[in-house]
Amino acid sequence: MLKRRVRTVLVQQLQYEDVPLAKPTRTRKAASKPDLSQSDAEFALRSLQAEHEKAKRYSASDEQMLGFYEQMLLIRRFEEKAGQLYGLGLIGGFCHLYIGQEAVAVGLQSALAEGKDSVITGYRDHGHMLAYGIDPKVIMAELTGRQAGISKGKGGSMHMFSTEHKFYGGHGIVGAQVPLGAGLAFAHKYRDDGGICLAYFGDGAANQGQVYETFNMAALWNLPIVFVIENNGYAMGTAVKRSSAETEFYRRGTAFRIPGMDVNGMDVLEVRAAAEVAFAHVREGKGPVLMELNTYRYRGHSMSDPAKYRSREEVQEQRDHNDPIERLKKELAERGKNEDDLKAIDKAIRAKVADAADFAENSPEPDADELYTDVLVGSY
Repeated sequence: MLKRRVRTVLVQQLQYEDVPLAKPTRTRKAASKPDLSQSDAEFALRSLQAEHEKAKRYSASDEQMLGFYEQMLLIRRFEEKAGQLYGLGLIGGFCHLYIGQEAVAVGLQSALAEGKDSVITGYRDHGHMLAYGIDPKVIMAELTGRQAGISKGKGGSMHMFSTEHKFYGGHGIVGAQVPLGAGLAFAHKYRDDGGICLAYFGDGAANQGQVYETFNMAALWNLPIVFVIENNGYAMGTAVKRSSAETEFYRRGTAFRIPGMDVNGMDVLEVRAAAEVAFAHVREGKGPVLMELNTYRYRGHSMSDPAKYRSREEVQEQRDHNDPIERLKKELAERGKNEDDLKAIDKAIRAKVADAADFAENSPEPDADELYTDVLVGSY
């Protein structure tokens, strides 16, 4: 009985396979694309690189160059002191230093309109706050968890915030600041206040899905935002070439019609020149821009990272040949600034940082009642 059924099925299969396919009685038309608008028809994949190449370095006055030098040196000395305080146990939790990346924050934020533009970043945030001109005393007090800190000692290293300066953090979740930055940009556009948002994130965060959702929305709504990828080469500790299929991060906005820029983040004058191009594009209502700032951090990802994924020789090579502060110091010397004057600036900055550390150590910790304040907006 079973054999007969199997034979019947085989015969039916053979009969089915031998039957020729019926020809269609009428031809279906291929689906056609909807009519393209003029802007779609003329769209070309391009970047702002050609515009940047026209004037790759900012033509700074002596006074501006000296200002850039002082700001970068302040960040360097501040972060060195923060590392010392962490080693002494005065800073708890995580602490991510900005040493080596100073030219990025200083070059970009020097081109912002104070009181109008907004900034948001990840957890490597001390340098950005200092570049914004925020008092190093309140930043150091925050690092050490004191009441006088800019977030009342409750944010620490990773969660600094200042609505007064339009600095919106300091975010510990990788990539979380990017969609929040789009929200800030939406607010600028909704209020028609002429401001733009500068949203920083790293090469590690660049692979987060929320980043690309934000790219799509920012382009769709033509938001006034500049996305800044600080590519220091290693994310937490994995080299870019091992973790990213596309290592030219400035190209990643192309699918969303966001023009990109590839910038040397170790040269403050090149960063400032690129900022001029990018910010003008956004302010003219042309939508978002994606900037890749190629930089390098000398310390580990955080103070707890021994950075064994790279050699000491590699780090020393960067210090010897690409250091942003030494590069600018050399140019200042070529413009006639003597060595004694530059040493005096360094001495004054070291004293300022030491004063900030003393202020922090002598400030009281928050009262226990502060645990319940600033949790919710308004009363519920």
